[in-house]
Amino acid sequence: MNEDDTRPPEPRANPDLRGREATERSLRRLVESGLMPHALLISGPRGIGKATLAFRLARFVFAQASGETDGEGLAVRPDSGVFRRVAAGGHADLLTVERAYDPRRKRLRSEIVVEDVREIGSFLHLTPAEGGWRIVIVDGADEMNRSAANALLKILEEPPRRTLLLLVAHSPGRLLPTIRSRCRRLPLAPLPGDVLLQLLGRYRPDLASTDAAAIAGLASGSIGAALDLAAAGGLDLHRSLLELMARPRAAELHAFADRLARPDAEESYRLVEELIGQVLARLARHAAEHAETGDAAIAQLAARAPAARWAALRDEIGQNFGRADGLNLDRKQALLGAFFAVERAAG
Repeated sequence: MNEDDTRPPEPRANPDLRGREATERSLRRLVESGLMPHALLISGPRGIGKATLAFRLARFVFAQASGETDGEGLAVRPDSGVFRRVAAGGHADLLTVERAYDPRRKRLRSEIVVEDVREIGSFLHLTPAEGGWRIVIVDGADEMNRSAANALLKILEEPPRRTLLLLVAHSPGRLLPTIRSRCRRLPLAPLPGDVLLQLLGRYRPDLASTDAAAIAGLASGSIGAALDLAAAGGLDLHRSLLELMARPRAAELHAFADRLARPDAEESYRLVEELIGQVLARLARHAAEHAETGDAAIAQLAARAPAARWAALRDEIGQNFGRADGLNLDRKQALLGAFFAVERAAG
């Protein structure tokens, strides 16, 4: 299989979106009725199709006048001019704002900065190149720093006519309340299990059915997370993680952290960061509900601390990882700190 076939196309170039048919029909009715709000906040977990939906909506709005729409939802024919221009990043009336590349650190910035958002104001004061709408997609709106958020708020307060701002947010609670109040909210639920398995079958037909089912269970309704798990050996990482949390041994902890802290292990490091948060969330739920689980390691570990402690630890470790990332701190120490915090909580 060609490696490129194991991932969906980038959201701006993806002609396919599954599991959002009802949402697409509702959005289409809003556009066709002329009642589309000037700002829409599309929220939900990572990897469930939020940005793909935003670009589908943008294409549909642009394509209405040319009759290039297709079907009942927001589909636009992939061979159409609108689709090709949006996919290539060349549509003059569409601006995408996201975390920029930091040449000094040689990776993406950890946040969207005010200079990125100021570009929106200049863009919206241009005359539409194609005589219709101007659309801005902020992909990762909850990743704006305070200055960037305040700059966006000013734009939301007085948007120019025939302007549509689409804010994509994984954690909308991190946005300023005044930003949230000026947007119509569109929360998206995680993808249903059957849709997730269909998509895994499409992009990773090489996976055994048992592995696909296990990955789908860990992915929490996110095809992005499922494909990351499959690509990075997520099932093995998850098993190692649980073993080290339940029975921490210094030599194995250091070897695990050394392996993930290498520059070439970026993907695995990010995946483990996500998996630690997921495991702690499962521990909190299990400790609170005393529910049956097929995972003996989770059951045994959950019984060693109250639910509130596991929940607080999830937030604490998440903040520590974020701080390590923002300040470019030693990743090995961040990982070891997470394991030692779990060990203290478990007594």
